[in-house]
Amino acid sequence: MAKTAAITAVGGYLPEYRLSNSVLETMVDTSDEWITTRTGIKERRILREKGKGVSYMGIKAAEECLAKANVKPDEIDLVIFCTVTPDMPVANSASFVISEMGMNKAFGYDLQAACSGFLFGLNAASQYIESGRYEKVLVVSGDKMSSIIDYSDRTTCVIFGDGCGAVLLEPNEEGLGVQDSILRSDGIGRQYLHIKAGGSMYPPSKETVELGHHFVHQEGQQVFKFAVTNMADVSARIMERNNLSSDDVAWLVPHQANKRIIDATAKRMGLGSDKVMLNIDRYGNTTNGTLPLCLWDYEKQLKKGDNLVFAAFGGGFTWGAIYLKWAIDAK
Repeated sequence: MAKTAAITAVGGYLPEYRLSNSVLETMVDTSDEWITTRTGIKERRILREKGKGVSYMGIKAAEECLAKANVKPDEIDLVIFCTVTPDMPVANSASFVISEMGMNKAFGYDLQAACSGFLFGLNAASQYIESGRYEKVLVVSGDKMSSIIDYSDRTTCVIFGDGCGAVLLEPNEEGLGVQDSILRSDGIGRQYLHIKAGGSMYPPSKETVELGHHFVHQEGQQVFKFAVTNMADVSARIMERNNLSSDDVAWLVPHQANKRIIDATAKRMGLGSDKVMLNIDRYGNTTNGTLPLCLWDYEKQLKKGDNLVFAAFGGGFTWGAIYLKWAIDAK
């Protein structure tokens, strides 16, 4: 049987501080009812400690992941860090994780695909393993979204939170692990969801700071429209391509951006709510962190051989679906 790449351990980390809807009501013109009805979010976690970036959460998640797998840091070959909020420009966060954790033989890089980053990273990791080039690849995926959100903008501040997950991928010869992927991109998306300044097009300046161009800008209705259509379409397509019925799918692992988008995707796949991983109510949208944090939350309910369909949609636009057979027995 051909070698596949299987997830052999999952780790996660969430900051302690909970930013509830009731607190947001004191910050912007909104209400718990408005937020809950439109997004499904009740609270989100915020990393408030000064001087701590996304790598702090990534290291915590990675440490738990490796401990569960009984794998030492110097056994890791590669780290892929999926994030839109690296600790700093140029110096990639993956390299910092490697040095801080003592991964003496690993190399690493950051991957930026907005909310689809974990899908893209998982797909890349599986290719490295299937090729036989590497044995142990760590995908760290998460964001400190509070660092790029304007908390006077009610269209974005109610949605996003901070958090990070990590998964270890290793070779499998039982036919488990990553089975198929459909990944897509469309540049039309950057006019609807972006941070205008800070890149090479509009470098930082006093004016860009004063205008708030270093915060996330989102045109919610446009993003919602594209997300509902594309995330549902690609999820249904990967089922069709692999001859999967709704009975065959044990779990949908959806990006946690909006409860209505999740519901639409599940409906298109013919899945009941009992087969949908959901934590948006407690964490909000952690961008790159949502999918691995779903696995972290639901790990004890997963059984070896379960068919999982991952689905995400993000800025860019980027979107996709991955079909994976779970390789770990619940403990």
